[in-house]
Amino acid sequence: MLGMSLAALDSTVISTAVPQIVGDLGGFSVFSWLFSGYLLAVTVSLPLYGKLSDTFGRKPILLAGVVLFVIGSLLCAGAWNMASLIAFRVVQGLGGGALQGTIQVVAADLYPLKERPKIQARLSSVWALSSVAGPAIGGLLAGYADWRWIFLINLPVGALAFILIARHLHEPRRHRESRPRVDWAGALGFSSAADCC
Repeated sequence: MLGMSLAALDSTVISTAVPQIVGDLGGFSVFSWLFSGYLLAVTVSLPLYGKLSDTFGRKPILLAGVVLFVIGSLLCAGAWNMASLIAFRVVQGLGGGALQGTIQVVAADLYPLKERPKIQARLSSVWALSSVAGPAIGGLLAGYADWRWIFLINLPVGALAFILIARHLHEPRRHRESRPRVDWAGALGFSSAADCC
């Protein structure tokens, strides 16, 4: 749930801080890419992480997603202009794609069919709460601190999520190939085609 809240909040928390970000970094004409770049990276990477989690396991992909998301957050906090912030939001989106997709799959792996609607409702409630709380938190941070705290606040939350996943997520054993095969050329082609759409 904590990993999902990282990805969910980040989609909404930045919306109320756009005036402060544009005032500090400039780039009003391209600020919409703060949202589009993040969402595009999430959308393109979701199926890729699905395949990777089937091949290498859910836990390593989740941990890699948290690390990538936190690195992206740290880079966003240090952005020096709008182009760098947009690029770092794409890095964040690549981590967010791992979190959003893999958490849903982990819930399906861990819970029997009877309990899945209840678990899916809890995961959906994270998104509902984030859509309400995100803009309020973003506005408070931008108004009373600095807009960079919108990204810095992800660091302790991400660290806690990493520790909890590393300690408490125990995947059921499944048969894996001795040498997993991933179609990297196909993945690159898919990502390129999805970017063009």
